Formats: sequence, C-alpha cells, structure tokens
Amino acid sequence: MTILVTGSSGFIGYHLIKELLKKNKKVIGIDSHNNYYSKKIKIKRFEILRKNKNYKFIKLSVVNEKKLDKIFKVFKPKIVFHLAGQPGVLYSLKNPKTYFINNILATKSICKISKKNNIDKFIFGSSSSVYGDQIKFPIKETNKENPKNPYAKTKLKSEKIVENSFKRTFTKFVIFRFFTVYGPFGRPDMFIHKFLNSINKNKKISLYNNGLNFRDFTYVEDVIKILYKTLKSFPQSRVINICRSKPIKTTYLVNLIKKNFKKKFKINKVGFVKGEMLKTHGCNKLLKKSFKNVKFTNISLGLKKTVSFYKKYGY
Repeated sequence: MTILVTGSSGFIGYHLIKELLKKNKKVIGIDSHNNYYSKKIKIKRFEILRKNKNYKFIKLSVVNEKKLDKIFKVFKPKIVFHLAGQPGVLYSLKNPKTYFINNILATKSICKISKKNNIDKFIFGSSSSVYGDQIKFPIKETNKENPKNPYAKTKLKSEKIVENSFKRTFTKFVIFRFFTVYGPFGRPDMFIHKFLNSINKNKKISLYNNGLNFRDFTYVEDVIKILYKTLKSFPQSRVINICRSKPIKTTYLVNLIKKNFKKKFKINKVGFVKGEMLKTHGCNKLLKKSFKNVKFTNISLGLKKTVSFYKKYGY
C-alpha cells in the first residue's frame, strides 16, 4: 500500500515520512519547496528522506490538478496525509493572496483528485488558529470557530472543503487541529526556533504581548504517533484536537530555553500584536477517547531535545 504525503519537506511532513519509512511503508512525497522560509532547511529534510528506497519525491504545487492526477494514476496511493499549506499568522496579514492559493485552492485540488481516485483515507492537518480568541477553556472541538487572520480563515475554509468533498463517499476522513507543534528540525518562523536563531546571532529577542501569551505546546513526535495510529484504527469523529492540554506562558518558556541554552540574550517586550491569539488551550479528551494509549511529552523534556538538536546541527 502506498501513502501520499503533501508538504513532505515541511516540519510535520518530514517527521511523519521518517516514521512511515522506519515502518517500511511506501511513501510518495509532494512539496513545492517554496521560499516562505529557508529552502535550505527543506532541502536538508528532503536529502535525509531521499536516501530511503521506499521514498519517491515529486516537486510540485498541489494546486496543479493535471500533474497531481497523473501521480495518483501511476502510484495509486490509498491513504493521503494533506499537510501542505501556507503557514504563518503574521505573514498572512501582509500577503493574504498566497494563503488563498496554497491553502484553499491546494486543498480543493488534492480533495478533488483524491475523490476521483477513490482513496481509502484522507487525513488533513489543520490548526488551532481556527478557534481564535475564546472565553471558555480548554477549547473543545464543539466550540464556535473565531478565526482572526487570513491564515486561520483559509484553514477553516479548507476544513469545510475536506468535509464537503468526502462526507457522502466511502473515503474515511479526519481533520486534526494541531496546537503549536514544536521539536527538532522545526520551522524557523515559529517562536522557539526564532528565539534559538536570535540567541545564536546575538540578536535581541522580541516577546509579543510582553511575553504574557499562553501556548499549548505539542511535541512533534507525539503528533506523529497519533497520525500513524490512523493507519490501523480510524476515529469516528471528523474533527479532533491534537494538544497536550497544558498551556504555558511565554515568559516560562523563555526561562526553560535559557536553562537549556546557557547563553546570555537580550529581550525586547512588545505590546499587543494584531492577529495574535492571547491564549491557546485545547481539550484532548476526544483525542484520548478516539485512540488508545495517547501520551504527551513534558515541555521540559521536549524543549531539552529540541535545543540539543539545534546545538548539534544549527537548525
């Protein structure tokens, strides 16, 4: 059985494929290698994966339906993990058009071709950003969505596309809402890696909202274990949070990084930033009900592993 993963050189895509290959699965990876963040990191991830004989990479924008359909016809994947998309909350305020193309149009394309080729399972990686600011915590899947920025709005629209594409078909589908995924080989535009890069370059680090944000950090290996579980058992629920459900304040995270990095750095506290959520705190009861033996890595251990990897490889 062949598995297709979009966003194959991205942070979560890379870690998922690495796990799939470790379990001797045949994988087709699709990625456009766009320049939203350093192509160098994407190429490094790709170079590691390509060494495995069970991995076939195709450089392509998922929006290209014609070429996508050819890939399905040739390789006949039965499971699709759609992890490609344009990330970044603040960047979406500056360049909303690219989010329409890479999130909405890309999702329409992969859903259309997947449906046409009668795949068995479709797993979509969405974001906790669709919830926006909430009053009641922890946030359940039944909470009303309140997207605050183009990124979140396009992810929510993409969710609807997935649901409408497969709800009257034999294809099983699930939408996972990721809560601030971090870990080794992470995205350089995410807070932890931005922080580590700033320390390395002796740059001042900006803390938005004076460092008083709360984030429900989720270690990447925990996310991958859950995604992998869908190969054997599939959940009844169509929308599920993936979160540790233990948010921490940014200032606490900074102290943890300081403890692990052991290098002096300067901090610049910045006021409220438009489009940024003040708090993310997801409920993971439905997740734990849907899958057996779901465990989460303690933030101290996860951060220690992340910093250790960064010190060794520089990313």
